[in-house]
Amino acid sequence: MTWIDMMIIIIYFAILVVVGIIGTIKAKTSEIYILAGRNLGVFMLFGCLTAVFLGGSSTIGSAQLGYEIGFSGVWFVFSMGLGITLFGIFLLKKVTGYKLMTISELLGKLFNVESKLIGAVIAAIYALMVSVTQVIAIGALLSAIFDWNLVFSMLIGGGVVFFYTILGGMWSVSMTDIIQFLIMTAGIFLIMLPTSLSKVGGFAELTAQLPSSYFDFSAIGFKEIIQYLLTFTLGMMVGQDIWQRYFTAKNLKTARTGGILVGVYSLLYSLAMVIIGMCALIVLPSIENTQNVFTSMAFETLPTGLLGIVFAAVAAAIMSTASGTLLASSTLITKDILKDHFFKDISDRQFLLLSRVTTLVIGIVAIVIALRIQELLVAIDVAYALLAGSIFIPIVFGLFWKRATAKAAFYSIVISAVVVLAGLAIEGLSSSNPILYGIAVNIIVMIVVSMMDRTEKPEEVQTNETMDA
Repeated sequence: MTWIDMMIIIIYFAILVVVGIIGTIKAKTSEIYILAGRNLGVFMLFGCLTAVFLGGSSTIGSAQLGYEIGFSGVWFVFSMGLGITLFGIFLLKKVTGYKLMTISELLGKLFNVESKLIGAVIAAIYALMVSVTQVIAIGALLSAIFDWNLVFSMLIGGGVVFFYTILGGMWSVSMTDIIQFLIMTAGIFLIMLPTSLSKVGGFAELTAQLPSSYFDFSAIGFKEIIQYLLTFTLGMMVGQDIWQRYFTAKNLKTARTGGILVGVYSLLYSLAMVIIGMCALIVLPSIENTQNVFTSMAFETLPTGLLGIVFAAVAAAIMSTASGTLLASSTLITKDILKDHFFKDISDRQFLLLSRVTTLVIGIVAIVIALRIQELLVAIDVAYALLAGSIFIPIVFGLFWKRATAKAAFYSIVISAVVVLAGLAIEGLSSSNPILYGIAVNIIVMIVVSMMDRTEKPEEVQTNETMDA
């Protein structure tokens, strides 16, 4: 890599730092810090929603799947985008009436404070673990680009992300996400994809040289597809980072339109990354560590200048997910744990300060965990499995079944979380069965305990639409 490519990446990082500094001026209230003032339009929301879930695993992982199995690797990223779209279509209108900041806040309004607390803990752990994997990913990328030590790379990459997130909150995150979304789109669709196809002689040559199974969307098998849908589609539907982005929209129509666009974009993005991986199989057929497919292909095919832009695009994908999940974890802990139980009477200004301090602490914790792991383990799968297996059903029952009780919600979350973790420990971290076990137990406990519980369900909180149709 030449000095020109390195300068492109350094300038990109510098821009993000400047946005963070500006964010300290803009984020004067807790609502602006956490939800950017609930004022984003369609394009801004679409870019932010897209940027938050297309991280290192989505980008690098999809290219790896394209290299290994072809078109059926599309299900990985598409199932995430599908979850975001389905939430916008089926759940968003119900949820927005409560004027929420967090997913666990809804559990508190539907059920009780205990359900809210356990929901906040699980959702915060999920968001934290996603941040950890992104710190590892950005460290690995910077280490490959600049030939730095991995630990130093994680400190620099994670430090930049957490710097602008801590200072400006959701305002800074939204501004940087749009920058990152544009760089991601240009880097992948306008540079990397056409260059890769050109290198192998076009799509026709790709189909001629690869086995037919590489062009079969169902080649991975029905069971694997179901695993992706259960783990990532349901996980995205109850992810605090996704809900928090939706809540920044100025109205319901804007939010739904942005959500639908995300589903379409996720399919196009996953197809592009998979095709890049398939091209790499022809150009570089003997890559030993397939996690390096994307970076190896970039080094092999891109000239000076374009290489820097594409690596900035990968960094953008990673950093946008890291910032969104960091803020999500911080918001859950600040609002639904610290403020509810320890700082009940603080002013908005004090709450804003508490939010920044909590974000700083969570950022440090994420970097420390990342430094101890130093490799992309399946922690992300565990986090999604725990979230989908224990939180999804109580929320759906609470929104659509009037008989659901607080006691049922609390026990279903706790018991299903234990079942999911036990299943993963027994069957292995790559198994999809524990999610099924968790969902089944969730449904059974919710129905049985609700039917047996004679306690009156609290009167439903009066909801005023915060997003006009």
